[in-house]
Amino acid sequence: MGKIQEKREALIEKLSQEMEANGGLMRTSQLYELSMDYRKIRQFVEEGILERIKSGYYGMGFLRKSQESMISELFPDGVLYLETALFYRGYLKTKPVCWQIAVDKNTSKSRFKMNYPPVKPYYLEPDVLMLGAEKISMEEGNMFVYNIERLICDCLKFEEKLDRTMLQQLLRQYIEEPQKDIQKLLEYARIRRVTQKIQNRIGVWL
Repeated sequence: MGKIQEKREALIEKLSQEMEANGGLMRTSQLYELSMDYRKIRQFVEEGILERIKSGYYGMGFLRKSQESMISELFPDGVLYLETALFYRGYLKTKPVCWQIAVDKNTSKSRFKMNYPPVKPYYLEPDVLMLGAEKISMEEGNMFVYNIERLICDCLKFEEKLDRTMLQQLLRQYIEEPQKDIQKLLEYARIRRVTQKIQNRIGVWL
C-alpha cells in the first residue's frame, strides 16, 4: 500500500471516529481541524464517504438516522411548535409532514436551508422562546416542546395558519382535560396577547 493510500485511510478512520463521537454530524470547522480543506471535503462527498446535510454540516451515516434523531441533533436550541408539538403531546394522531420548530429570532436563517428532514422555522422573541418549554425524550435524543397551555395560546395567536377543525377539536380536548392549568393558561394568554381570544373561545367553559 502506498503512502498516499495509507494517509487517506488513516484520515477516513480518524474522520469515522470523530463522527461517531459527534453523533454522526460535524461542522465544516471541525473537519478543518482534521487537516481537511474544502477540496478534500468536496471529494469525500462525491465519493460517498461524507454526506452534505446542509450548509456547514456534514455527516457519515447521518441520513440513515430517524428524523427525530436528526432534529434533536440539528436544533437542540429549538422548541417543537404548533402541530408538531401537539403530535408529540398526544393531541394529534397524525404526524405533520413538516417539522415546525420555534427558534430565537436572531438565529441564522441558513440553518434551515436543508432538504431533509423538512423543517418550518418560527422566529420568536428571545424572552418568550422558552416560556412553557419542557424537555421530552425522542428516541436517541431530547427536544424541547411547549406545554399544552402555551400551545393553546399560540394556536389561537396563529389560528389562520391552522386547520379550523383541528383547532376546534383541540379546544374541546383541553376543556375536558382534567389536568389543565387555567391559571397558567391565563398567564400565558396575557404574555402572548391572546386573552380576548381565550375568553371568547373557551372562557365560558373554564
